[in-house]
Amino acid sequence: MIFKRLRFVFIFILSISACSSDSQQENPKSGAQSRDLPETNYVIKETFNVGRDVFVRAMSVDSTSENLWVGTSVGALQINLKDGDVKQTFTRDNGLANEYVFATFVDSKENVWFGTNGGGISRYQSGDWKSFFPMHGLADYWVYSFAEQTSQALWIGTWAGLNRYDYRTGKFETYLKELVNEWVYGLDVDSKNHLWVGTEGGVNMYDGSKWHVWTNDDGVGADNSQQLPFSANTGLGTRSRHNLSVLVNGEESYNPNYIFCVKVAGDDSVWVGTWGGGVSFFNGKNWQNLTKADGLAGNIVYSIAIDSEGVFWFGTNNGVSRYDGSHWQAFGKAEGLLDSHVYSLVSTKMGKIWAGTRHGVSVIEKL
Repeated sequence: MIFKRLRFVFIFILSISACSSDSQQENPKSGAQSRDLPETNYVIKETFNVGRDVFVRAMSVDSTSENLWVGTSVGALQINLKDGDVKQTFTRDNGLANEYVFATFVDSKENVWFGTNGGGISRYQSGDWKSFFPMHGLADYWVYSFAEQTSQALWIGTWAGLNRYDYRTGKFETYLKELVNEWVYGLDVDSKNHLWVGTEGGVNMYDGSKWHVWTNDDGVGADNSQQLPFSANTGLGTRSRHNLSVLVNGEESYNPNYIFCVKVAGDDSVWVGTWGGGVSFFNGKNWQNLTKADGLAGNIVYSIAIDSEGVFWFGTNNGVSRYDGSHWQAFGKAEGLLDSHVYSLVSTKMGKIWAGTRHGVSVIEKL
């Protein structure tokens, strides 16, 4: 069984995450319109502990080799999806620049990239490791997201702007003043090769020649209907590191311009997870929002995945939501999650949804 040989040590980390990867989809739902999908019940079939207060921050699927790469706050794992066994574990002793992994990504050349919290980037392929730091051109040591633009370049989200890494030259280019906010968490690329960027201050889109921006004033993030306390916990306008908690005095808070993750669907609708404003989606003309009032489990959305049927899965501060455009299904601790905060989600071609939380991973399957 997965993780059966693993015993991680206790480590305490505050909570945040970038969008998790998922399998490529065809013709997913556009906007919040209903789809003619059968109501299908899912359950949490298995749960795997990785250690007390160890956070599962990121997951990526390598569909070619059928491996799942899992990034945690104490290292990374390579899982065989066929039999569920742990193939390898990675720490600094094995080549990782830092054990605290916040982002994982498998590129078109089957390189596996790990973005770390304070340790730059590590790249792995067939047993060989290479790490990248600011001395090599990386914008920052804190790395939270990846997205590939064709097979020529890798985009990298950091706490000091956005990098474009050219595969051919091995050079980094940094974008900072172009962004609405330099603290980057979510990245994805649409079918027009436009880059979408989620930051602590709103959403950017780069069409290859011009940068566009949307914030809460443009409709990103729902209104604060619960009258939650506003959190100014952001690095905007500063270079000081800041608190990663989403709480104010121990309570849920609201900061709708703060974007945790970005996911482009097959119809090029763009979905983002906000801090307190639920899920926002852009249909090419305007932004719309889905919140707890619509059926979403929680209004703080850390992660988004889209399964092979085009159904959306949202990882929130109150569990996982499955949304087919009409029907909602929720999964929380009562249904088997190890923790309510779901920082990473990934869909596999086997039809399983993997949800990463504090303490471990839960696997959601059809009944």
